[in-house]
Amino acid sequence: MHNVNIDHRNALIKERMSKIKNKIIVMSNKGGVGKSSISTLLAVFLAKKGFKTGLLDSDIHGPSIAKMTGTENADYEIKEKDILKPIEKEKLKIVSMGNIIKETDKALIWRGPIKITVIKQLLSDFEWGELDYLIIDLPPGTGDEPLSICQEIKDITGAVIVTTPQKVSMIDVSKAMDFLEKTKIKIIAVVENMSEFICPHCQKPTKLFYSKEDLYQKIKNDNIKIIKIPFYPDVMEKLDNGECFDIFKERKDLYQKTNEILF
Repeated sequence: MHNVNIDHRNALIKERMSKIKNKIIVMSNKGGVGKSSISTLLAVFLAKKGFKTGLLDSDIHGPSIAKMTGTENADYEIKEKDILKPIEKEKLKIVSMGNIIKETDKALIWRGPIKITVIKQLLSDFEWGELDYLIIDLPPGTGDEPLSICQEIKDITGAVIVTTPQKVSMIDVSKAMDFLEKTKIKIIAVVENMSEFICPHCQKPTKLFYSKEDLYQKIKNDNIKIIKIPFYPDVMEKLDNGECFDIFKERKDLYQKTNEILF
């Protein structure tokens, strides 16, 4: 990624984003809830349905998208005037820090100003072209990276909040909702990930977390849809192995639930 003056970079961001019809952020206020998994599923689902789709991994410290899409060893192609071209796999355009910084097992010890600059570079240096959807995987929390994305992209279509049905995670949902309210971004859905485990032998469901339904009261009061997705070991294995494009072949139920999140 290259250095340009601030005004030119801002103009590039505006130009790039103007060609994308729908920009959807996927966020949580707690790590480990499966946010990157849901981001990947949404992007693959849209690409499979024939939409022109991009997937942006804006998690600088813990990028997962390159691994989940099986593109971690790919390099970005440099076009004219130092413009970078997203990696494309099965008609899905992908940008992740996991492809820029190859030593993903090493810690990035960056302060806020550097991270904000990198976020702007991710938005300005890559030429997405015309897209129907751009799915943006945000890092956990409501700090520098999520705020920068929401400030730089003026017309975000909406947000998907991901949580698990445990009290410490559900409490954090209210913080994510407050963040979105203050940034004036519509909530598309709340995804309760790993809602239960379906035994592969007896097909009986088992709760993985203790949860209280009253934690959902504000969500229900605001008429926000809640989509519950069970823990699927086979899906997690495919994501770990970079085989995300094969998931829906065997998981028609997951295909339907992913559809319910967006439509």
